[in-house]
Amino acid sequence: MLVKDVMTKDVQTVRPDEKVDKVARLLVDNRISGVPVVDENHHVVGIITEKDLMIKATELKVPFYLTLFDSIIFLENPIRFNNDLKKYTATYVKEAMTEKVVTVSEDFPISEVVPLMQKKQINRVPVVRHGKLVGIITRNDILKAIVERDG
Repeated sequence: MLVKDVMTKDVQTVRPDEKVDKVARLLVDNRISGVPVVDENHHVVGIITEKDLMIKATELKVPFYLTLFDSIIFLENPIRFNNDLKKYTATYVKEAMTEKVVTVSEDFPISEVVPLMQKKQINRVPVVRHGKLVGIITRNDILKAIVERDG
């Protein structure tokens, strides 16, 4: 079975210059957990998820550090803090989205999508043809395909 056999073709998308509150409303209204971010030519430039937006509901924790001989030693990851701070203060999608997006083609086997999702710890993968978005495959799409096949 291939991605094109189970993917969702009617994909909700957003643009990088849209406001994050609009994305939150889109996710809630459509009962979805993330959407691809596309440019004016429908190329995938990012993805924004509930997780990216949930940062706003948390308390930011400054990384714990020690000063030793005029050097700062971070005991926690300062890069994660910087990423969280960027998302916490984000007004626009481009400030909160994940830019490194895993994509697959329509002819990618489903049997290879599952391990890819597990390895990368992702819940959805945009499907592209010649670099342009044509669909999305989610864990739910795969589960539906299994139920239909076995049911």
